[in-house]
Amino acid sequence: MSMIQVNQTSSGQAIELYYEDIGSGSPVILIHGWPLTHAMWEYQLYPLVHNGYRVISYDRRGFGLSSKPAEGYDYDTLSDDLLGLIDHLELDNVTLVGFSMGGGEVARYMSRHHGHKIARAVFIGSVTPMLMKGSDNKDGVERDVFANMYDEVQRDRFAFLSNFGKLFFGESKRKGGVSTDTMQWGQMMAMMASPIATMKCIEAFSMTDFRQDMAEIHVPTLIIHGKADKVVPWEASGRWASAMLPNAECKVYDDGPHALFVTHKEQLNADLLTFLSQTEQGMAAQPQQTMRTTAMPENTARH
Repeated sequence: MSMIQVNQTSSGQAIELYYEDIGSGSPVILIHGWPLTHAMWEYQLYPLVHNGYRVISYDRRGFGLSSKPAEGYDYDTLSDDLLGLIDHLELDNVTLVGFSMGGGEVARYMSRHHGHKIARAVFIGSVTPMLMKGSDNKDGVERDVFANMYDEVQRDRFAFLSNFGKLFFGESKRKGGVSTDTMQWGQMMAMMASPIATMKCIEAFSMTDFRQDMAEIHVPTLIIHGKADKVVPWEASGRWASAMLPNAECKVYDDGPHALFVTHKEQLNADLLTFLSQTEQGMAAQPQQTMRTTAMPENTARH
């Protein structure tokens, strides 16, 4: 069992992250989504290791086997935790792969830590650039959706997780769909999270504005999103991220729900491996350009 101390709370409590470090070669860090754990990457682990990559996956603070403090669920702190992991393992030439909420950590890390040791970035079903609807983000998700999620977690977290899984994994085979056993697997991971982390992270991923962070991404980037995603809708997120990073490669899965790492694992793995191989061989597009100001109206607020 591998643990690393990455930070401290305001009261001096040490924060430890659980991580797994498997394989050898160029390092790929897999950052899980809310409200799961590092174990969600089960179907990506073998293909990456088998193809010569060193795969590091970890539990975000508050989730899985990591420390579960009452604070530190803002993206600045979460990106600092990621920096602690990268420095502790003395990594270089890193590929960051962020799913859903984890995509926000990728974006914030690239701006807050100036892309330290990062060679490539991958966003899968990511909450970037901004999820909540506002006067300058008319395609976003209504505030009430997140408020209801927060209330339902407080009222009956386990019932919420069961219902949420139907949207997360897809409601039918036509829209993704998984076995009952896989649904239970996802719920078991989610139940490991602290209730405080579960609620505070709803605030973080729904309210954080990543538009300024996206402008600081200047490495080869891959965006993958499901067009049938009902958790992080394509129109509210992936479409804008692609516009802000015009040189990024973008893969849209027409029938893909949110949990592409399971429902479309073969396609996702193939796209991820192709991107890694091509960029390592210098075959990818030129470095990313600064975010186009016409892509999405600016918002001066940054959570």
